[in-house]
Amino acid sequence: MWNALVRPIDGHEWFVRMARNSLRVDGPEMKTIADAAARHGVTVSLGFSELSPVSDGALWNSTVLIGADGRLLNHHRKLVPTFYEKLTWNAGDAAGLRVVETPIGRIGGLICGENGNPLSRYMLMAQNEELHAANYPPVWPFKNPVGAPPFDLADAIRTRAAAHAFEAKVFVVVSAGFLDDAGYEVLAEGDAEREAILRASPRSTSMIVTPSGEVLGTPLTDEEGLVVADVDLGSLLELKQHHDMAGYYNRMDIYRLQVDRRRPQPVYFDGADSLA
Repeated sequence: MWNALVRPIDGHEWFVRMARNSLRVDGPEMKTIADAAARHGVTVSLGFSELSPVSDGALWNSTVLIGADGRLLNHHRKLVPTFYEKLTWNAGDAAGLRVVETPIGRIGGLICGENGNPLSRYMLMAQNEELHAANYPPVWPFKNPVGAPPFDLADAIRTRAAAHAFEAKVFVVVSAGFLDDAGYEVLAEGDAEREAILRASPRSTSMIVTPSGEVLGTPLTDEEGLVVADVDLGSLLELKQHHDMAGYYNRMDIYRLQVDRRRPQPVYFDGADSLA
């Protein structure tokens, strides 16, 4: 987020700080979360800044899905960093564009703006997604909001979630970060203009959206907390009789989507991995 507020030539210390606080998928912090998931019997979809296993300066905007037994079920890297995010994060890959079978339903997910990517969303539809996890940052300055016409980010997120819920016939669980006063102060570093931009930027929201576009529970925008609702996955089948975009309501004979799921590596070695 600092990339929206400071010149690139002044952002090096922020990048170093970000990299040093980013996590490896197989690191001890992730194990702590996986152990907690197993201890409490909950399925966890977690967004985080990922540190490459082969470079301390390579980062991704990533999510993991952790099962109620503590196992890592999926690991997705955001395909394209948005706008100034490219100064921090690498482009991701399709290895994690998967829907995973769990005891609570078939779960897929996307990160922030890619929840509007039609091909990525269709790829999840085509894997019989039932629950869609969508995560967002707490605020995201695009233009200077001070004195500008207001933009309702929460409604934009709801619209995007409702579009996928309706088209895919899924329930969308939106989880957004929250920036408290201490967070604003850290990012502003005492700069009044920077803090004014942050505080004027519209906040994200957390909510649960049904295939009809209805919002369940109480959305959270201005405080931390839990959004809780019961959903009936059995209700999705009837809806697919109407429009099944990955089923009968498509023309696979004239459209073809091909996806390369290979995760790129910085180097490929031939021959045996041995000094003998």
